[in-house]
Amino acid sequence: MEAKRLGLLHEFVPTVGLVAVLLNPNNPFFGNQSRDLGEASRALGLKVHIEPASNERDIATAFAAFARQRAGALLVGADPYFNSQRARIIVPAAELRLPAIYEWREFAEAGGLMSYGTSLTGAYRQASDFVVRILKGAHPADMPVLQSTKFEFVINLKTAKALGIEVPPGLSAIADEVIE
Repeated sequence: MEAKRLGLLHEFVPTVGLVAVLLNPNNPFFGNQSRDLGEASRALGLKVHIEPASNERDIATAFAAFARQRAGALLVGADPYFNSQRARIIVPAAELRLPAIYEWREFAEAGGLMSYGTSLTGAYRQASDFVVRILKGAHPADMPVLQSTKFEFVINLKTAKALGIEVPPGLSAIADEVIE
């Protein structure tokens, strides 16, 4: 998913050369995320700078590094910790005027530029279906493992305007939601 998000970010701001990336080193998929971003960035002709962050201090340090390096955009990796730290991520991204892409729509709703990822509402619905089945006597070991099937692409036009970015018509057309 990180490669897909990087591609969307590149379509949104194609002139950016350096993309700052925030990843949580405590995430079990950190290595895969880093590798996928490295491969995708080479294919797109982009440079990425990954800053690891797993606490508030790391987030602040990462944004200081992004400012020093004059990053042109930001990709926030998929991680539940980052979802819990939305304000600590969205606010400095806006202050640095970094066009940013996040995993969940809640970031775009809170003022982030755009998001692409699993629908949390859909995931919660799937989980509640499992709970109902278990309460009705189903054995968890007999139930299938499900993967997300619904992904959402959300763009926040107000944030794009504040950043002075015009939303490419092609991206606007494929967005599941455009927040005005």
